[in-house]
Amino acid sequence: MGLKEDLEYKPPCHPRACAIQDCLAKNSYNEAKCSQFIDALYECCDAFYRKHGDDATTASCPKANLLRLKMRQRQGDGNK
Repeated sequence: MGLKEDLEYKPPCHPRACAIQDCLAKNSYNEAKCSQFIDALYECCDAFYRKHGDDATTASCPKANLLRLKMRQRQGDGNK
């Protein structure tokens, strides 16, 4: 699915959150091996908050302020 479809999914971004869990389970919970899936979820969540505002909620995404912090941290780590 693409970003548009993932944003329209109920709950929004859920397929991307599930992809992280699947990847972690397949890779002995080694987060480094699932970096692309984490980035994809954060991309979806960022688009969700841009569309609906920072007060919107979805079970698949961290709160907007935490999401932005995590995105900055990942960029600083060179993972993006």
